[in-house]
Amino acid sequence: MLTKSILFCSLICPLISMGQETIGDSTILHEVIISENRLQTPFNKNVRNIQIITKQEIEQLPVKSINEVLSFIGGVDVRQRGTFGAQADISIDGGSFEQTLILLNGIKVSDPQTAHHSMNIPVSLENVERIEILKGPAARIYGINALTGAVNIVTTKPEQSVISAHAYAGSSFEGKEENDGEGLYWGGGLQVGGNLTFNTHQHVVSISKDKYNGQRYNSSTENTKIFYQGRLQIDERNALDLTAGYLYNEFGANGFYAAPGDRESYEIVETKLVGVSSSHQISDRFSLRPRLSYRYNADDYRYFRHDLNTARSQHHTDVLSAEVNSIWNTSIGDVGFGLESRSEEINSTNIGDHHRYNHGVYAEFKTERIKNMIWNVGSYLNYNTQYGWQVFPGVDVGYLFHPGWKLAFNIGSSQRIPSFTDLYLNQRPGNIGNPDLESENAWQYEFALHYKKSNLELQTGYFYRDISGFIDRIRESTDEPYQPFNFGNNKMQGFNFRASQAVPIHARSRFQYTLSYNYLTPVSTVRSEGMDSKYSLESLKHQLVLRTTYIQNQLSVSFNNRLLKREHKATYLISDLRIGYDLSKLSFYTDITNLFNQSYIETAAVPMPKRWFALGARYRLAL
Repeated sequence: MLTKSILFCSLICPLISMGQETIGDSTILHEVIISENRLQTPFNKNVRNIQIITKQEIEQLPVKSINEVLSFIGGVDVRQRGTFGAQADISIDGGSFEQTLILLNGIKVSDPQTAHHSMNIPVSLENVERIEILKGPAARIYGINALTGAVNIVTTKPEQSVISAHAYAGSSFEGKEENDGEGLYWGGGLQVGGNLTFNTHQHVVSISKDKYNGQRYNSSTENTKIFYQGRLQIDERNALDLTAGYLYNEFGANGFYAAPGDRESYEIVETKLVGVSSSHQISDRFSLRPRLSYRYNADDYRYFRHDLNTARSQHHTDVLSAEVNSIWNTSIGDVGFGLESRSEEINSTNIGDHHRYNHGVYAEFKTERIKNMIWNVGSYLNYNTQYGWQVFPGVDVGYLFHPGWKLAFNIGSSQRIPSFTDLYLNQRPGNIGNPDLESENAWQYEFALHYKKSNLELQTGYFYRDISGFIDRIRESTDEPYQPFNFGNNKMQGFNFRASQAVPIHARSRFQYTLSYNYLTPVSTVRSEGMDSKYSLESLKHQLVLRTTYIQNQLSVSFNNRLLKREHKATYLISDLRIGYDLSKLSFYTDITNLFNQSYIETAAVPMPKRWFALGARYRLAL
């Protein structure tokens, strides 16, 4: 399905096969087509900061959820409240979690109530083909709320009929913390599904279930996901696609939002998603792609899980989107043009009932007619019923100045409008909203240098971002609730470096590594002295990720390390190990996560699990 997907541009792909065909892996990175703005572009011809992690790489990681996969991407900050996929906040390059747009096959799934629910993705890892991460302002591509970047989860397109199952279980082999009764901290999950392919139509169906009893008092997790994807090839020039998903997630929310008073809190989340799109090749040079999507999210937060008549918050959001995207290939370059309309509605016990509309139109032009250069120029015009008109221009330029070398420059603007929680929440004594908030607006400038030779890729870059009207939740004392305010300009600069290489050892073995380092430092932040910030002290300052994999015949060993330093908090190192063995239809693996038993907190007052052992098996049968 050709979507407006995450319009992805380039740098390198540090987490896959380094742009080359690797031993035992049919992935050739430069042939991956990414929908840059709505323009279809081979990966190696993009000139934006994008990273991609493929299905093969995901299967080598000691992970059970999309949240955990993203923690191995340089520049992406994953702050989990609940473990094993319960809840996570995703931010990019020092931005807030509200400034990152989340998409599924190009459908915007970010939640207008709060971005705490944006990762309610009704898809199991077995159905993920790749994840695309666009860093930097993406408003020119997606419109509002992609202020610091976007994450697009792309699901599998079946090429043959297959049935599959994936089962896993594990434990810390330690008793629970906080004297929470008896027994060990344990959990596991099961994912089953199948692909059916015919001449003119294909179908993907899957269901998954995870359950963990919690590492401490009131921290258990149980979630269910059901997913369907279908495609009808009407003829050579016309196709119809359908996506549908359902998620039901419940978890103990001890320490999530208002510690220590929320010790008995509990949360239930239900998400439904439907998307219908089609693609039409009107002529050899012109194509049209309309799409309709609907997302429903219900959030039932119980401050006292045993007393539903006191301090209970219930929220329901409905989001309906319609869009039309087009591509016109001309002799001098490619033109993309389209429009979209979005309705957002919330019904809530402590936010109230609110409704707003957003309408946007975009145009862009990409050309390679100038020797050794790639140009991409475009703009997005937006109207929001709360915040009026806004325009987001941007320019991407790539210069191929020597074989294997590329210099890239990007400049772009973006905007994030406040969520309904930012504006209207009334959840005293913990948090309240501010209906007078203005939108956040940003400009970002980025330079990058790329080198690629054989199976080695290097990239280094620098960016400078200036956000006006920066929003943060603050309070002067613990006796007051947190409340969001606009704090003038927030200026951030960052440096990044990535290196990746696959080294063949002999015909049936290879060693590959990915090393990334990201450094962030604020240039200036406007904030009153003596204020307690809810989010700023959690942003990453240093992030070092080293992933290594050794493969010999059917055996693979993957050793992964993440060194993280947050603002005003201690540095910690998380090391994970996976050992796997593949047979023709069956594969086995064992994981040790947090190998050195580190104590750490990613956000709020939720300690993350210490050393965890797990066993898993996958079964795949081609029909």
